[in-house]
Amino acid sequence: MRIALISEHANPLAAIGGVDAGGQNVHVAALAAALADRGHEVVVYTRRDRRDLPAAVALHPGVTVEHVPAGPPVPVPKDMLLPYMPAFAAHLRRRWAAWRPHVAHAHFWMSGLAALKAARDLRGGGVPVLQTFHALGTVKRRWQGTADTSPPERTALEADIGRRAQAVVATCADEVNELLAMGVPAERVAVVPCGVDLTHFRPEGPAAPRGWRHRVLSIGRMVPRKGVGTLVEAVRHLPDTELLIAGGTPDDEEARRLAGLAAAHGIAERVKLLGSVDRADVPALMRSADVVVSVPWYEPFGIVPLEAMACGIPVVASAVGGHLDTVAGCGTLVPPRRPRALARVLRDLLARPETRAAMGEAGERRARSRYGWPRVAERTEAVYLDVIAGQATPDQNRIAATAGG
Repeated sequence: MRIALISEHANPLAAIGGVDAGGQNVHVAALAAALADRGHEVVVYTRRDRRDLPAAVALHPGVTVEHVPAGPPVPVPKDMLLPYMPAFAAHLRRRWAAWRPHVAHAHFWMSGLAALKAARDLRGGGVPVLQTFHALGTVKRRWQGTADTSPPERTALEADIGRRAQAVVATCADEVNELLAMGVPAERVAVVPCGVDLTHFRPEGPAAPRGWRHRVLSIGRMVPRKGVGTLVEAVRHLPDTELLIAGGTPDDEEARRLAGLAAAHGIAERVKLLGSVDRADVPALMRSADVVVSVPWYEPFGIVPLEAMACGIPVVASAVGGHLDTVAGCGTLVPPRRPRALARVLRDLLARPETRAAMGEAGERRARSRYGWPRVAERTEAVYLDVIAGQATPDQNRIAATAGG
């Protein structure tokens, strides 16, 4: 099968941890590789954001990343990319005229706009488009309010994309309700989770050096909605605990805010901002922690908790989005933006090593049984085949099974 993955802002080759580089980059790269390992030919289309980028780069055997000339060849915040989507779509149409994919899978809403337009304008048509949103404008606006920098037309366009795509591939069960409320037909929605690299994230292996204090770890983008401020507030109540924060750079606005918050609470010497950590070093960092904490205000899926689970490390996460599927039952869920509640949970967990060990073992079992990339790719392929065969999505029994693992 020839598969086109469209990821307009999240280049699978990009470094992780920047403002617009995170879970989607990992997802697209890993899904592409896993699909290629199943014998498919995969091309990932992403926007050229540097002049020196080659037109095409081999990512993995069977996977090519093509850099699309749409807008200036410089970094542009993703919320400012909408005006360049017609040029992106025109490039897709030209490329697909020569290399017609059997299926096009768009990642993020603007990728969906470009893919649907390219498929519509392609002579002879015949390229079905599937959509994974990764994040929904309705949810973002609900939590961020006036701080949301998305284009004002985003929510209406997302609803239109959801209704026009041959299928919408949601990453968690919680997202399905949001899609239905947007008017996406239920029969077009399939749930396929994100995955984790089980060869890279595993309990066996080296651990980063540490001292005598309990260690709590947070990894993610340096943006307020990731809830790291809530964690800093909680750690002030845990005197024998250090907090390591990985992601971004020390010069990021959010990193400076977090450093200031720690200083204001007199815990600066226990809060360490590490900046961006090479992905190869993340498992060792996770293995050095007593607990990995991920408490965003909202989370479409949440890859970091899954990676920690695969390493056998207990997870505390906010009770939102994909965490309700992945963490519930083998980790601890807390309300978002509630530092005292988080502090109580962490204090109890850090005092109980046997509980932490049991949680780590349960998390590893779940990660290995449900979320390996070969399994996720197989499920994604099944949705593609059903769409190509003319069915909107797999039958609902199989969708339910996919949602639950």
